[in-house]
Amino acid sequence: MKTNKGREYCLIVEGAYLTEQDAEHALRDPFIEDWVEQTGRFRIHNMGDIEVAPGVALGSLGVVLLDERVFEIASLDPEHPLTEHKAKGVADALRRQDMFDEISVEPRYEEVMRTED
Repeated sequence: MKTNKGREYCLIVEGAYLTEQDAEHALRDPFIEDWVEQTGRFRIHNMGDIEVAPGVALGSLGVVLLDERVFEIASLDPEHPLTEHKAKGVADALRRQDMFDEISVEPRYEEVMRTED
């Protein structure tokens, strides 16, 4: 029996964005706006201080275009991958912000390929 412990997860999102940059702005802008409302200012080094979900900093998330209007959101930090619990927390936060049309949590593709070998 396989276990999910240590498995890396990601979010697969769909939205009306044509590029990774557009999707990344859609991901980050609401959280940055909230930060500015709370603190009165924003600097790029604050990306590591802004929490999207418990234990997940905004600056640790990256966006990759998978297909037209379909993107993967995953941790850029190999020391802190998204666990299933953290990925679900990020998905809930994104649903509250209403930035993407569809959001699902899945095992990360590279991780799936490694476990099938």
